[in-house]
Order: sequence, then structure tokens, then C-alpha cells
Amino acid sequence: MFFRPTRQTSYVYIDALFGEAGRNVIDWDLIEQHFKDLMRVVLSMREGKVSSVLLRRRRLRSGSRKNAHYAAFREVGRVIRTIQLLRYLTDPQMRRRATVATNKVEAYDGLSEWVRFGNRCVIADNDPVEQEKAVKFHALLSNCLIFHNTLDIAQAVRGLQAEGWKVEPEDLAEVSPYLTEKIMRFGEYSTHELDLAPEAYEPHLDVDFAKLDSQDQAGSEQ
Repeated sequence: MFFRPTRQTSYVYIDALFGEAGRNVIDWDLIEQHFKDLMRVVLSMREGKVSSVLLRRRRLRSGSRKNAHYAAFREVGRVIRTIQLLRYLTDPQMRRRATVATNKVEAYDGLSEWVRFGNRCVIADNDPVEQEKAVKFHALLSNCLIFHNTLDIAQAVRGLQAEGWKVEPEDLAEVSPYLTEKIMRFGEYSTHELDLAPEAYEPHLDVDFAKLDSQDQAGSEQ
């Protein structure tokens, strides 16, 4: 949903995105009236004096329709959302970056669900401590798997380079570390090698990734 800056505002080609004329209007007076209070809340959150979770639960709940702070934050959110959506519609580079980021998140979620195959991915324990343990252990296992895939990818790249192949950063940009094909999820869980120290991790890869950064920067400036 898009929101108009004033009731009189209308647009030639995209007016339908804002709904019925004269409606879905930003309440600027409400934002101005509570602006100092909003800034106090934001600064308190940034300094760690107020928990964002606690704030949402007790003071800024969506059900608190009579809460002035909630209403003011809602109006600010509508402003930001409308601006970002309009930028998204007019900026091809932003749409590309958003699509790439969305694909990465969905790929990670797919890997995460694949790893947590027990009990249909449901945390049955009601104890908050046990729930936190399950979430953290699951994240740790997922990250270990990603790191393992990254090592395999780096080894494959070094092997190709040793054979004389030139590996470009654009090639690696298409490779995902969220791979599951070669992982034996139901395989052997051997513990006799736990005391063996692994080889030192070599983080360097002879690929110039600065090209990708310069391309992204050039695209964002267009």
C-alpha cells in the first residue's frame, strides 16, 4: 500500500497505487507532534537502554491503537515504505540487488530446513532456555555446513587455476555455498577423528573480487 503526502496529491500514471483519491494520507501533524518522543525511543534503543523486543511487546504493540507513540511510528513507517517502494519501481539496480538478496535468504532458509530434518523442524520444548539452545545449535550446524562447502569450493577453484583455467569473480558470484548434494545427512557420524587437528585454513583465493565491488558501485551511481 502506498500513502499520499496530502489529500490533494494525485499522480498521472501511478495514482492507482495509492488507492482511492483523498485516502491513505500521511498524518504529518502526528509525526511532528511526537517527533521528540520518537527520537528518544530510537536513541534509547541504539544505546541499548531499551530492548526492541520488550518495546514492541509492551509499548508499541500493533493492538495498541490508542498508543500515540505506536501511531506516530506507524506513520513514519508508512513514509519510509512508500519512498522505498517508489525507489524500487524506478531503480533497476535496486531491484536487482533486492532480488539477489532475496534469493540468498531463500537459499539459506532452504539449507536451514534441510539441516533441521528432525521432528518436522518443530521445537516441541516450551522451556525458553531449551528453545534458545535448539535455535543456536541449529544455526551453528548450518554455519559449519556452509563453511565446509566454502572450503570445497575454494579447493576446486585452486585446482582449476593449477590446471591453467582463469577463474573470474563473476563465475564465483554464481556459485552458492548452500549446497546439499554431497552432504551425507543420514550417513556415518564418526567420532574417532575428533582429536585430530585439521589443516590450517587458507583464506586467500587468487581472484580479484574488487571488480564486483566496482561494478556494484558504478551501477548504484547510474
